[in-house]
Amino acid sequence: MDDTNKPAEEVKRDSTETPVAETPVVEEKVEEATEEPKTEEVAAPEEKTEEAVEEPVEEVKEIEAPEKVEEIEAKEEEGEVAPAQEVVLQEAQPEEVKPHSPSDDAKWYIVHTYSGHENKVAKSLKQRLESMGFEDRIFDIIVPTRETFKVSGGKKETVKEKIFPGYVLVKMILDDESWLLVRTTQGVTAFIGAGNKPTPISDKEVAAIQKFMATEEPLYKASFVVGEAVKITDGPFTDFLVTIDNIDESKGKLKVLVSIFGRETPVELDFLQVSKL
Repeated sequence: MDDTNKPAEEVKRDSTETPVAETPVVEEKVEEATEEPKTEEVAAPEEKTEEAVEEPVEEVKEIEAPEKVEEIEAKEEEGEVAPAQEVVLQEAQPEEVKPHSPSDDAKWYIVHTYSGHENKVAKSLKQRLESMGFEDRIFDIIVPTRETFKVSGGKKETVKEKIFPGYVLVKMILDDESWLLVRTTQGVTAFIGAGNKPTPISDKEVAAIQKFMATEEPLYKASFVVGEAVKITDGPFTDFLVTIDNIDESKGKLKVLVSIFGRETPVELDFLQVSKL
């Protein structure tokens, strides 16, 4: 009886002890399985959040408040500020807007006059526009002239030579009244233009005429012609009768052919050294 009962008790003990011994093993594995993913999943986001927070902090540090003008000027004196920075610091100055003038709408016209009456027409037209109140429509009158030296009777004189004889330039705003004022001025014959309509000239053309008028070096205006016989009045060939071979009005000189021993020799003379026969 004792021998048969012992195995039965051992079996019972074995059956009861086996589940008790295996239970902790399963629990440890479960705990390990649950603890390991938690540490990895939680640690990764914490590192990313720290980096994401740190980056904006660095950007904020880079954006510093602008320096004061006094500090920048001090650096400029010491040579620490580059020229490009100086340009940025300069304030943009507003452009000056010129007020609109009525003369901006005016144009230049050519008025034909009787020959020799150019100055009279300009003077009369100026008096009329002032007396009739046309200063806001007629602004300028020009008689194109240029100073030249004229040699006459062995004397040199400075005279004003008309560049365009019989013409006067008028800057005006053209309408029926201003046209009538100019056209009815004594000595005026017509406006220059296509048909009955006056045609303005460009400002570039007027500027070229005014530049030519303001030329400092005057020209010599001579009444001599090539091939003309003249008499020498000064120099070693005084009283010689010679023939003009060439004329240089820009220098006021001419070349004459002097007959010496039956041969013609060219001699350069000044305009004042010869006279007409």
